[in-house]
Amino acid sequence: MNLSILGIFHTIIGISALAGAMIGFIKYGKISLAHLSGKVYFYATLITSLSALGISKAGGFNAGHVFSLFIIVLISAAYFLFSGKKESRRARYFENFLLSFSFFLSLVPTVNETFTRVPIGHPLAKDIKDPIIGQTLLVIFMLFVIGSIFQFMKQRKENVKISG
Repeated sequence: MNLSILGIFHTIIGISALAGAMIGFIKYGKISLAHLSGKVYFYATLITSLSALGISKAGGFNAGHVFSLFIIVLISAAYFLFSGKKESRRARYFENFLLSFSFFLSLVPTVNETFTRVPIGHPLAKDIKDPIIGQTLLVIFMLFVIGSIFQFMKQRKENVKISG
C-alpha cells in the first residue's frame, strides 16, 4: 500500500470526516454544523483537504489538489453562512448544499484511492479509468442528487414551521 506518514494521517482524519458526515445524514438528514457530527466533519475535512496538498502520487500539483482547494472553499462558505447568517432561512439551503457537495467531492478521490489499493495485492480497480470506479461514482452522484432534493424539501418544511 506504501502510504507515507502524511498519507496515513490524511487517511485517518479523512475517515473521521466521512464518519461525521454519515452520522449527520443519519441523525439529522444533513451535515449540521450546529451538532458535534457536523463540527467533526468540518474540521476533519479541513485538515484532510489541507494535508492532501502535501500528497502527490504523480508528483506536483494535480487534480486532487484542485479538489482539495475547492472543498476548502465550499466548507468555508458553508461555515460563513452558518455563523454569519444565522437568521437567514434562505442561507440554510445553500449551507446544506455546500456541505453535501463537499462531501460528494470528497468521495471522488476516496473511491479512486480505495478501489485502486484495496484489497491489498488484488485491488478492485487497476486504475482510475476502471469501469467500477465510474459506476460507483455514478451511484454516489445519484445519491447526492436525491439527497439534495430531500434536504431542500426538509429545509422548506423547517422554514415554514419557523415562519408560521
